[in-house]
Amino acid sequence: MKPSCSSSVKIHRRYEGREQEWNQFLDGCPSANFYQRVEWLRINRDALGHDVFGLVAEDAGAIVGVFPLVRVRSRLFGDILSSMPFVNFGGPAASSQAVEAELVAAARELADELGCDYLEVRADRPMSDWPTSTHKVSMTVPLMEDPDELFESYSRKHRKNVRRSYKNDIRVESGGIEWLDTFIGLMEVGWRALGTPLYHRSYFEAVVRAFPDDVRIFVGFSGDTPIATAFNGGFRGTLEGMWAAFDPDALALQPNYVLYWEMIAWACRSGYQSFHLGRSTVDSGAQDFKAKWGAEPKQLYWSYHLRSGSEMPSLNPDNPRYQLAIRTWQKLPLPLLRVLGPRVARLIP
Repeated sequence: MKPSCSSSVKIHRRYEGREQEWNQFLDGCPSANFYQRVEWLRINRDALGHDVFGLVAEDAGAIVGVFPLVRVRSRLFGDILSSMPFVNFGGPAASSQAVEAELVAAARELADELGCDYLEVRADRPMSDWPTSTHKVSMTVPLMEDPDELFESYSRKHRKNVRRSYKNDIRVESGGIEWLDTFIGLMEVGWRALGTPLYHRSYFEAVVRAFPDDVRIFVGFSGDTPIATAFNGGFRGTLEGMWAAFDPDALALQPNYVLYWEMIAWACRSGYQSFHLGRSTVDSGAQDFKAKWGAEPKQLYWSYHLRSGSEMPSLNPDNPRYQLAIRTWQKLPLPLLRVLGPRVARLIP
């Protein structure tokens, strides 16, 4: 990223009418990520009902930076301006460090004007000298053209675990919106086991329809019974892992070994250079599992601009104050969770 910035750069809060130009800028910005695409603003506005803001940095009529932001307000969690909530990360994309600094300053000013409790920026780098949490890492698998060659690079023990899982007669199918209901059904049981509220179907459908050529849903089966699933999106040579779940009753079959290998092999054959398996809590079991596939960790930074006197938030399931709610959620019947889940999930960034 270039360090300099022209004094002619102007920051605009209105992105409407420039959606195509926004995405064209991202296509040429080396540091851009999938969640900065302008479609995510529409998804958060229309499917989740949140106020959205798209900051645009302009120089001589051309876009030189963008910053997607979503305002999430609730009595329980407060008034939050975030980039980006509900997904792996977000942050600004800019042609130079100075343009990025202008965008961040404009976002801070916006948060103050709105009276938000804090501005949260989730990125692969810290924002200025703001208070920062480093509890998450990004896990990415470098891919090869030949999936068999990649498979042979794994440890002997890991290859054995994958082959053992195949012996449980697990197969994987994949496609688009035709698998959405199967995906949601598995997410309902998988996320209940974690004590995590699930978004409404309309949210996932909005993502599929916004990126029809990029989204791929994978479903693992034992016989004719779906037991594991994942929802991925493609962006500039990287397959982006967004959501995944499995049926806890199928744990003994170890379906994730087959599911993950089939996704990795598909990504290799489809010409992707890397597979981002999503973010993980540092030193967690999820991070260890992803590392077995050759995923390399990269530190993520949750940076906060806080209202004066405020403490850095801790909205994560490891926070002891949420443990009772998690245990209660795990015991609720699915019909009730289908009603309550979307109402709660849209408020947890």
